[in-house]
Amino acid sequence: MTHISRFPYLKVLLYLFLTIYAIITLIPFLWALSASFKPLSEIINGEPNFIPQNFTLDNYKQIFFQEPLFFRWLFNSIAIALTTTLLNLLLNSMAGYALARLRFVGKRFWFFLILAVLAVPAQITLIPTFLILKAIGWLNSYQGMIVPSMVNATFIFMMRQFFVNFPKELEEAAQLDGFNTWEIFRDVVLPLAKPALAAQAVFVFMGSWNNFILPLVILFDPEMFTLPLGLNSFKGQYISYWNYIMAASMVFTLPALGIYAFFNRYFIQGVTFTGGKG
Repeated sequence: MTHISRFPYLKVLLYLFLTIYAIITLIPFLWALSASFKPLSEIINGEPNFIPQNFTLDNYKQIFFQEPLFFRWLFNSIAIALTTTLLNLLLNSMAGYALARLRFVGKRFWFFLILAVLAVPAQITLIPTFLILKAIGWLNSYQGMIVPSMVNATFIFMMRQFFVNFPKELEEAAQLDGFNTWEIFRDVVLPLAKPALAAQAVFVFMGSWNNFILPLVILFDPEMFTLPLGLNSFKGQYISYWNYIMAASMVFTLPALGIYAFFNRYFIQGVTFTGGKG
């Protein structure tokens, strides 16, 4: 930024580029928002108009009042995403703190194993996950959706980096006051880890909320579908009801926007803090 401040025209070009990029990014969302208020015939006629010519609320009435499973899909998505997020916050933080502060046999092995897991694409684990869940009878269940996603190597590493840079003096002072390791973690470390926890919460919730592949593989009862999978049911072999899909998509974005808005003040700070030394 110091170089940019010396050359004002570079700053103007930067803001111009960011403005153009923001507009390009917003165009698909604005079109989807507009399409959610259009009848299907207007969407498929090929005219790229952003203002609905035949404004209607029928699409929202359809998904809320005519689609009997929509609220069940919404409940499933919320329950799975919130439970997954809370478990990740607890377990990833505990694992990261152990790797950063505790001494135990095999610590370096487990740390490098976690780094190795980061290099494995999630698609590779999909079939083994399906076979394990089938063997223990967890297909088409909440636990089958939650348990495989309740820890994440990426965020274990992220929390480890945060705790490596955490002031040891605070923990030593708590030890002098008679706190044990769990009490130090719970009462001293976690309350001061809000930036890192907020960043993790946003990423984990968004990942679970938007997850389509895992539900597609292990869920087969329409009542157990999550919203991404439920939206796919509006697409048929011969016709796709894009008006209903766009309306449901707008409803689908609201919880994610709410989570980001709630954690926004911690989010950037958390992403910045989790770099640090190794």
